[in-house]
Amino acid sequence: MTTGAETRTAGWRGSADVWLDAAYDILVSRGVGQIKIGAMAAALGLSRTSFYWHFPDREALLDALVRRWQEKNTGNLVRQSELWAATIAEAVLNVFDCWISPELFDARLDFAIRNWAQSSPPLKQAVAATDAARLAALTAMFARHGHDPEESDVRARTLYLTQVGYISMATVEPLPDRLARMPAYVATFTGRAPTSEDVERFASRHRHRAGLSGSGGRSRGAS
Repeated sequence: MTTGAETRTAGWRGSADVWLDAAYDILVSRGVGQIKIGAMAAALGLSRTSFYWHFPDREALLDALVRRWQEKNTGNLVRQSELWAATIAEAVLNVFDCWISPELFDARLDFAIRNWAQSSPPLKQAVAATDAARLAALTAMFARHGHDPEESDVRARTLYLTQVGYISMATVEPLPDRLARMPAYVATFTGRAPTSEDVERFASRHRHRAGLSGSGGRSRGAS
């Protein structure tokens, strides 16, 4: 006798997100060359033909991965740069939320996309365009807070290329240590130190990730 669950499994073709999530896991762990429809179907317990209910071909799946990267990482970075802030220090801390919160910015995906782009000229062009869009948003952020065009450009590049270095080097840094360094980073990137209130608001958004107590987070973050 076949149960309801077995019937559902037998007729289930998955969903576009199921296939996309599987491709994402492979991309960030093993690289784009290992994204193979047959292997994914076997791992998911689905038929190979069920893939084609959701994507016309492998290239369409890869295009969807690129869109996920653009919409999440670039979309959120631009939105964070446009949030209201009283000072440039507060504005930069809003952007720093991306470096701390994987919900806002997926560093593993950014790393994987950049690696993939080395063997894909069209994607390499897309990465260059995306970097330009991110830099433009950060430059506009500095300009809104009174920096002249040349200085806004240089400060935006300094901020962004530092983070690209973190990603490209796959830097592993304990979160409490990184949070403690953030005020000095803000001062370096903006020429203005954040206030203790700025630091506390930022730390309060991320303290739970670092396992810091309220007082411990304040003393480290404000140092």
